Amino acid sequence: MIEVTRINDSIYFVNPDLILTLEATPDTIITLTTGEKLMVKESPELLIERFIALKRRIVCELPTINPPSGGEHVQPLLPEA
Repeated sequence: MIEVTRINDSIYFVNPDLILTLEATPDTIITLTTGEKLMVKESPELLIERFIALKRRIVCELPTINPPSGGEHVQPLLPEA
């Protein structure tokens, strides 16, 4: 979730995966995939920076998976067609 500030100074947290568009008017309008629109004080550039920082944090926290050594067989996650 990324933090945004509504025009009335209330703080909201938005799931950036639901953001469809960012419009730069005097204020920034966020359009969500649900059709809801939010007017916020942050610039689109700042929101994009927050989105990238969140995604980096998520990716950096992923566990490292080491391949098996030798002749070990790894069971596929999905059944073969």
